[in-house]
Amino acid sequence: MIIVKIGGGAAINIEGVIRDLAALEEQAILVVGANALRDEIAEKLDAPKKTLTSVKGYTSVFSDEQAIDVMMMAYAGLRNKRVVELCQQCGMNAVGLSGLDGRVVQGVRNKGIRVKEGEKVRIVRDFSGKPKSANGELLRMLLDNGYTPVLSVPIIDENGFAINSENDDIVNVLQRELHAEKIVQLIEAPGFLDDKDDPTSLVAEISQPELAAREEQVEGRMKRKMLALKKLFEDGAATVLISDGRVEHPLQDALAGKGTRIA
Repeated sequence: MIIVKIGGGAAINIEGVIRDLAALEEQAILVVGANALRDEIAEKLDAPKKTLTSVKGYTSVFSDEQAIDVMMMAYAGLRNKRVVELCQQCGMNAVGLSGLDGRVVQGVRNKGIRVKEGEKVRIVRDFSGKPKSANGELLRMLLDNGYTPVLSVPIIDENGFAINSENDDIVNVLQRELHAEKIVQLIEAPGFLDDKDDPTSLVAEISQPELAAREEQVEGRMKRKMLALKKLFEDGAATVLISDGRVEHPLQDALAGKGTRIA
C-alpha cells in the first residue's frame, strides 16, 4: 500500500497521477491539496487568503470561519470530487472523504500561534490544528473492500469543529496508523532543490539525519515540509519520494527514481 500526496498547485497533472495509479493496481490512499483552487475561489468571493508566519519562521494560512468555508468548497468539494471522478473514469472505485467524515482524521485545535509583528509578539487563535490520529478501522475497511480513499482537509478537532491542518502532518498520522511501504509526494518542482530558484539543483538522495540541516536551509512552506518529514521518519516511514507532479507520468516517474528519495 502506498500513500500519494498530490500537491495543490495549479500545474499539477492530476489526470496523469490518476492514470499512473490505475495502472499500478496497488492499494493506495490519496491526500489531495487545492491551494491554488482555494486562492482562486477566495478571490472570487472577495475573501483573499491571509498567511501567518510564526516566530520560528513557519508559515500557515490564517483560518477563520470564512476561510474554513472556502476550504470546504475548494478542498472537500470541488477538488476532492473531481479526483474521485477521475478515479472512477480510470476504473478505481474511489471514496472521497474530508477529515470530518467518520472522524477519519482527528486533531487538536491550536491554542494559539505566536507571530511577530514588528518588535511585538502576539498570540493568534484560529480554526487550525494538528492531526493526532487516523480512523484506521474505517480506512482498512475501505481498502480491504477495493475502495480508494481520497482524503482532504478540513479535519475534525476535539470538540467536533472543522479545522485546517497541513497535509504533510496528515500523511504522518496516516503512516503511523497504516504503515505504507512508500509515500510519494508530488509537487511543482523536480524534487527537493538545493537552490529553490534553480530547477537543475535537484538533490537526488537525502538521508534521514540530513533532514534537520535541510530544514535550516529552507524557508516558508518548504521549512514546514522538512519538519514534517523528520516526524514522518520518527513515526516509522521507510521511503519517501518527492517528485515532479507536472510531468506526463508523475507517479510512474517518482516510483522509477526521478526526483528526491529520502530513506
